[in-house]
Amino acid sequence: MKAVLINDDKSLRWDNVPDPVTGSEDVLIKVEYAALNRADLLQRQGDYPPPPGCPEWMGLEVSGEIVEMGDKAKEESGYKIGDKVCALLGGGGYAEYVCVKHDMCMPVPKNCTMAEAACIPEAFATAYLKLFVEGKAKAGDTLLVHAGASGLSSVVIPMAKQFGLRVITTVRRDPEAVSHLGADIVIDTRKDSLAELLKKEEEEGRAVDIAIDCLGGKALGECLPYVKYGCRWIVIAALAGSETTIDLKNIYKKNIRIIGSTLRSRAPEMKAQILKSIVSEIYPKVESGLIKPTLYKVFPITEAEKAHDVLLHSENNGKVVLKV
Repeated sequence: MKAVLINDDKSLRWDNVPDPVTGSEDVLIKVEYAALNRADLLQRQGDYPPPPGCPEWMGLEVSGEIVEMGDKAKEESGYKIGDKVCALLGGGGYAEYVCVKHDMCMPVPKNCTMAEAACIPEAFATAYLKLFVEGKAKAGDTLLVHAGASGLSSVVIPMAKQFGLRVITTVRRDPEAVSHLGADIVIDTRKDSLAELLKKEEEEGRAVDIAIDCLGGKALGECLPYVKYGCRWIVIAALAGSETTIDLKNIYKKNIRIIGSTLRSRAPEMKAQILKSIVSEIYPKVESGLIKPTLYKVFPITEAEKAHDVLLHSENNGKVVLKV
């Protein structure tokens, strides 16, 4: 089969690789679409290697058709050959075929296209992990989520709103570009200070309970004085810089939790449980149209480098997908 490989100069090529071998608990998926994530950019640069046992090529989420199944997968999964699924991967999605344990698969929601379905596993699982496992989100909480135009935020915001949270998000473009997501406050940080906004929110009794922070940098330390007592500040990346200055006295006085969190590093058993929870708790809202992946653009898989450039330059408003 073919997959997208990384050249020594970090460019990409569509080239031959060995066919995957289907284990007893595995399903073999003929990939139709593979969605991009910023983790792919990090892996391409050598900063985010795949877990042991995963293919060396990129790709954390796909949609496609089951074309082969191991014996245990047939007995335990409830799937059959010919079923359309989407799947969460440790890596290897930028390819014609991918082999994955059956409990890393989910059915395609009834009202989603296959391209949209490819946007679900990684983004929805990450959103669920940050909101409900790490963040202990509940109705009435205030959530801050950075980068409102990103693929992840395009899921986090409507998911949070459907479960009764109040949402603040940041952009570095026209706030109208993310108005369809339903955030309560959209701040353009090119023009306005996020720390000043959070200070005002705290003074008016609406301080942040949960933050999902992909930026880090100087702003993290500037914002922490204005969050609510017991705030869970979840750091998932450091796109704005890996260093900040924090008043430690503020941390223990307000009982603030700073939580580092990635989905890819979680045990397979935990990932499987998250996917199961998504199907039972989130899919009804997806199938009724209340939560839907925001699909920005589809590229042929042979143009993976162009697709990466869209993420690299933050041109997207939602998810970018490769068609195999």
